[in-house]
Amino acid sequence: MLELSNRKPIFKKKRKSKKPVEEVSRFNSVSRGTNVGLNIFFAILAAIAIIPFIFVLIISLTSEQSLLINGYKFWPDEWSLEAYKYIFTSSSQITTAYGITIIVTISGTLLGLAIMSTYAYALSRKSFIYRKFFTKLIFIPMLFSGGMVASYLVVTRCLGLKDNILALILPICVSSFNIIILRTFFKTTVPDAIVEAAKIDGASEWVTFIKVVLPISVPGIATIGLFLTLGFWNDWFNAMLYIDDNSLIPLQYLLVRMETSMEFLANNATTMGTGAIEAASKMPKETAKMAIVVITTLPILFAYPFFQKYFVGGLTIGAVKE
Repeated sequence: MLELSNRKPIFKKKRKSKKPVEEVSRFNSVSRGTNVGLNIFFAILAAIAIIPFIFVLIISLTSEQSLLINGYKFWPDEWSLEAYKYIFTSSSQITTAYGITIIVTISGTLLGLAIMSTYAYALSRKSFIYRKFFTKLIFIPMLFSGGMVASYLVVTRCLGLKDNILALILPICVSSFNIIILRTFFKTTVPDAIVEAAKIDGASEWVTFIKVVLPISVPGIATIGLFLTLGFWNDWFNAMLYIDDNSLIPLQYLLVRMETSMEFLANNATTMGTGAIEAASKMPKETAKMAIVVITTLPILFAYPFFQKYFVGGLTIGAVKE
């Protein structure tokens, strides 16, 4: 009995090792020096992106005479709004052009998102038996194009959209690349179990897509929406091809025409008489170009934070909660 009592227990409780937790915390943490270095690096990248636009804004607010004498400076000797006054007074259409651009951008973005999101969602579902055919159908235009002449004939002759605001919307409304991005996003983000659960509850395809799929897919849709917004806002080539009516000219094409007219007047003033020479001498050539850049960029710059809100908000939305 004494011998048995002195024996050590055979089975011992295993102590939980703290090494895995320490290793995980070590790999998930950043040292103070690395953190400072990364902050400095990203601050330099941000400055590289922001400083050129600030410089363009400063040049647009510089007087033309000071710019010719002293050159480009971050703090000019003479500030002036001459370039902006020249742009807004030389063309009475600029307010109308702003309105056309806003209408085209908003309606084109909404229509493009509606078409591409539904198309991409159908391609992302394994139950859709024609998904391979329609995937190839949108993939072909990424490799081959009919060219500018063919597209012009389709838009003007077949669709009859010459001098129609739809000519500014439909040609760039749908993109094969954006559809493929959304299709991949839907396949990786929307689980099949959620869609099947919605169908078991009696939801139709439209109800499932609008009330279940879209709230989960806000980051992807917001990204494509930003691409569409930038594309519609910066587009001027379609207006040059399809629009002759001055009341339908968008802002970008109007500013391109103004810049072309300024270049023509500056280069050919000597052959056009004394009136043209006097007008060319008073015209703010360089500062007006910078003012055009600012006018076209500022609205998008102010609109971007609204898209950023949807990026951040969409990441916090989940369909399955523990």
